[in-house]
Amino acid sequence: MQVNPSIFKAYDIRGIYPTDLNEEIAYLIGRAFVTFLSAQHVVVGRDMRTSGPGIFEAVVRGITDQGADVADIGMVSTDQYYFACTQLGWPGMMVTASHNPKEYNGFKMVRQMPYLLSGDEGIQDLRHLVESEAFPIPHRHGSVNPFDFQDLFVEKVLSLIDIESLKGRRLKVVADTGNGMVGPILKTVYEHLPVDLIGLYLDPDGTLPNHGLDPLQPENRAELQQRVKDEGADIGFAFDGDGDRFFAIDDRGEFISGDFLTAIMGRYLLEKEPNSKILYDVRASWAVPDGIKEDGGTPLIERVGHAFIKRRMADEGAIFAGEVSGHYYFKAFNYADSGLIPSLYIMELLAKRGIKMSQLLDELESKYFISGEINSKVADPQGRIAALAEHYADAKIERIDGISISYDIWHFNVRTSNTEPLMRLNLESILSREDMEQKRDEVLAIIRG
Repeated sequence: MQVNPSIFKAYDIRGIYPTDLNEEIAYLIGRAFVTFLSAQHVVVGRDMRTSGPGIFEAVVRGITDQGADVADIGMVSTDQYYFACTQLGWPGMMVTASHNPKEYNGFKMVRQMPYLLSGDEGIQDLRHLVESEAFPIPHRHGSVNPFDFQDLFVEKVLSLIDIESLKGRRLKVVADTGNGMVGPILKTVYEHLPVDLIGLYLDPDGTLPNHGLDPLQPENRAELQQRVKDEGADIGFAFDGDGDRFFAIDDRGEFISGDFLTAIMGRYLLEKEPNSKILYDVRASWAVPDGIKEDGGTPLIERVGHAFIKRRMADEGAIFAGEVSGHYYFKAFNYADSGLIPSLYIMELLAKRGIKMSQLLDELESKYFISGEINSKVADPQGRIAALAEHYADAKIERIDGISISYDIWHFNVRTSNTEPLMRLNLESILSREDMEQKRDEVLAIIRG
């Protein structure tokens, strides 16, 4: 079948419904998934998108027509889906386009937790099977059975923290789930906690009547930031559409960068498990490795992307990993990323320490001056990377993911986008904000040619 090859991405399948991805293609992807993995059982869930029911029904039909049984987990967040795959030990397909706009849909696919299908390992194989429709004749027809695991999931995530510690300081928390998939499970979990929850847009609604699904976009978190200030809340939490990414707003109403959250959570988890390994991605502030080393842990750098992070964590036995983009992974959760779990750890940390989030951040913001991620549209990304390597030839240069260039007091990483003609810059200086801004502009001038 003719299918737009661009929907088969580095970490998942994603495209606009119904032009790039529709029921017919979803059916073939279901058959291809069973064929490629020789799967006998598949976990299938979906998010709240309006195209979700049709895509879900079609992929389930493809899976069962190809002879595999389906565990139907219904409408869930992606961390719930990962948990279901772990519980059953089965591969899985989650019908979601994560934080993409509402007209998109797609699949996140588990080979066997914590290993996912990626562009290098499986996704392009699925594409070839869909295009050729070369499916073996199955010996049987699969069945579909519901799998209810919510109580187990709630029990698991609550077991990770000391609920009693929250009673000492009753926190006021504002949570915005943006009509995505986190609202229902967040309400269920938080009912067990002694916190005052103010919820924004907790009901799943694929029409997205309030704002978009990506809290990294300032307009999607502006209301939450204002609400934290208006309510005098201790902390604000935001989640992306399918609930595998987490973001926080401090008591000043300020957005907290993913690298600072990684540093804060990493150091806190090291208190629980001393001398452990912690992963961070190539874009991160030096606050992460500096803090981990200071507290007796081992920081490990890794390329961006959940397929790489999960594999490396499992190989190294690392207890935690954080990505600047808001993905946080936990050994205690089978190396999977979760939006809900970091919110629990942050509340426990604030309650136990009796400290404000802004005080924790003061220490980092006065020493580490970060640019945040800056995107540039560039016609010749590889040419620009070569120009950077030539200009900064006297620096330490690494090519783990894109190009990373380091001097004693400043460093940066530049990566190309997997999906668009973009180059992404993250830069930091430990001298001053002015130095960071000057270096940032200098590097951008070379990138933008």
